[in-house]
Amino acid sequence: MKVHIIGLGLIGGSFALGLKKAFPEVEISGSDASEAHLLKAQELKLIDCAATLEEAKDADVVIIAVPVDVAKKVALQVLDAVGANTLIFDAGSTKAGLCEAIAAHPNRRNFLAAHPIAGTEFSGPEAAVETLFHQKTNIICEVEKTAFKLQERALEIFQKLGMRIRYMDPASHDRHIAYVSHLSHISSFMLGKTVLQKEQNEKDIFDLAGSGFASTVRLAKSSPAMWTPIFQQNKNNILETLEEYINNLSEFRELLKNDNFQEVFREMERTNHIKTILNGIN
Repeated sequence: MKVHIIGLGLIGGSFALGLKKAFPEVEISGSDASEAHLLKAQELKLIDCAATLEEAKDADVVIIAVPVDVAKKVALQVLDAVGANTLIFDAGSTKAGLCEAIAAHPNRRNFLAAHPIAGTEFSGPEAAVETLFHQKTNIICEVEKTAFKLQERALEIFQKLGMRIRYMDPASHDRHIAYVSHLSHISSFMLGKTVLQKEQNEKDIFDLAGSGFASTVRLAKSSPAMWTPIFQQNKNNILETLEEYINNLSEFRELLKNDNFQEVFREMERTNHIKTILNGIN
């Protein structure tokens, strides 16, 4: 199997490592807008060689692992270049805009819109993890628009990497992911900002920060270059989730101001139900 990966950061690099483990005979070429990333990916042996899309157009699989603001343009370029037997899939965190952009392309059946819900707060080729996708959910959108033989190839890859598969329409994907991923990152960034502002006057604040703060603010270490386009692409859904979140924060503030700690307790007790929902997620 010949694979070409466009974008050699955390996600693209992790696909490379996972594929090398799952398919020992795989040949992986790669490309990246950053020359430094491309060289580092070769140094770390994530890829066997660098290649342009023109050189890799006959690959069996092309993986698009670039920020979502450029994914649509890249997807169209790849669809223009490849032959009928090449599977193309992406790994982006927004789906509606991408699926709309490629809907009328004559090679649409080559493309599988995917979103493996996996990642860390780190970025770049050095952040790649061989088992990143193991036991993680991979959301596939508009599967019926992908050629069946290419669906089978994709599902074999996802299965070998240990992914769980969910099927969803693009609009539902973007709406749901705004709650469980995008809002989490905004919360983390803004908590980090709040503490940094306070730290200007209280130098001891980070000495007092415990594991609770560290785990809550972990996502604030994520790449702004990746997350700003995500917020832009999913703006309307994120605004809706932010309104609900801000309302809940405001209500909690009012409970504190009014010394209504009995209701504070009940609010937290009701929210404890999330433990049963999250049970089993690593």
